[in-house]
Amino acid sequence: MDFKNKKVLVSGTAKSGISAAYLLKKLGANVIIQDLKTEDKLGEIVDELKKAGFELYLGANPDDIIENTDILVMSPGVPVDLPFVNRAKEKNIPVIGEIELAYMFCKAPIIAITGTNGKTTTTSLVGDICKAYFENAFVVGNIGNPFADITLETKEKGIVAAELSSFQLETINEFKPKVSAVLNITPDHLNRHHSLENYIKAKERVFENQDENDFCILNHNDETTLKMADKAKAKVIFFSLNNKLEEGIYSDEKSIYINALGYNEKVVDIDELKILGGHNVENAMAAIGCCIAAGVPMETVRKVLREFKAVEHRIEYVATINNIEFYNDSKGTNPDASIKAVEAMKRPICIIAGGYDKGSDFTEWIDTFKGRVKFAAVIGAVKNQIADTLDKAGFNNYKLAETFEEAIDLCYENAEEGDCVLLSPACASWDMFKSYEQRGEIFKEYVNKTLINRKNS
Repeated sequence: MDFKNKKVLVSGTAKSGISAAYLLKKLGANVIIQDLKTEDKLGEIVDELKKAGFELYLGANPDDIIENTDILVMSPGVPVDLPFVNRAKEKNIPVIGEIELAYMFCKAPIIAITGTNGKTTTTSLVGDICKAYFENAFVVGNIGNPFADITLETKEKGIVAAELSSFQLETINEFKPKVSAVLNITPDHLNRHHSLENYIKAKERVFENQDENDFCILNHNDETTLKMADKAKAKVIFFSLNNKLEEGIYSDEKSIYINALGYNEKVVDIDELKILGGHNVENAMAAIGCCIAAGVPMETVRKVLREFKAVEHRIEYVATINNIEFYNDSKGTNPDASIKAVEAMKRPICIIAGGYDKGSDFTEWIDTFKGRVKFAAVIGAVKNQIADTLDKAGFNNYKLAETFEEAIDLCYENAEEGDCVLLSPACASWDMFKSYEQRGEIFKEYVNKTLINRKNS
């Protein structure tokens, strides 16, 4: 697609939208940036965009200008079922996202990783392995690094590891990774997708353009991803936490093995990994499949696996105070992610739970508390729903907190030596914070400064 002198409307001023706008400007397009937020709410970014020469359309949806647009580029945070998007499609105006835009100019093969949970850890691990082997390697996507920022720097002999959300996959057209991976599927973002079926369809798009020369890495233990194998045209490589596979990547309680992609051997002992929990063994197996399929030799894969540490905000060790360990799992933004964090802890848990309501059911998550969680501090917009679910489950040792700091204090006060305090909210952060990253940073700062100073005073 030629963007020179084309009128391109970019909807959304989050990271990926801004990056898309700058890439389009380099490509010679006439760019209009739209956002529902007004100029005063957007703050400093407005001055930056004006200085860069962008035309802005703020405080409203672009219903009045969409018909004068040649191409519409969507930020992932903007729903694709809005009237102006439907109007663009009716007028045969191409509608793409930042991922599709960047893909058009990417020279390197792509490893595309999606799923409900584990995307960031798996993508980070894949990225570290690839950077140890390829001179030109990038990690992009939902992990916080827009693809559009680096696409013009890619090379044919390089590699791009991309973490992709369902929102990003909604707006692809021809996007075709060399290796795709779907780690797992549990209900998430149903307020956006309206049904689990729609959510699954969005995830499946990661492999829809692949062919028999490509690879698709799927979780054999997840009923939904297991069925995806029938739809994939690419060569499917399964991984399994519990079952020995005749062909694939699998584990027992002690080691990870591979019997696929030209290898038949033990890869690594599980106790050599620095990341905790069975879900991280799954993430490691998916990463092994992705990297071997992309051409990375086993010796490089094995070396980086042994060195890799947990990503920030995902079951991240913070500190020990009075023999109470603190863990930051702010990226546990849905019940299934938080279940994995609860199951990974080796100590009795005082948990900080709650946040923005994404339409989740908390029953299964709270069922895992038995024998593991001794106290819960509940916060956020969804705290009453969580409290009701706790009551129904017969879990009475909890308190509602008005502030995040109060929740941390409550957990610390209810913890004893040998316990742990776990921030794993099972909810998004948007009711109280800008992002899960900000929530995690505030947690770490409060623990490392306020609580440690309190202990020493």
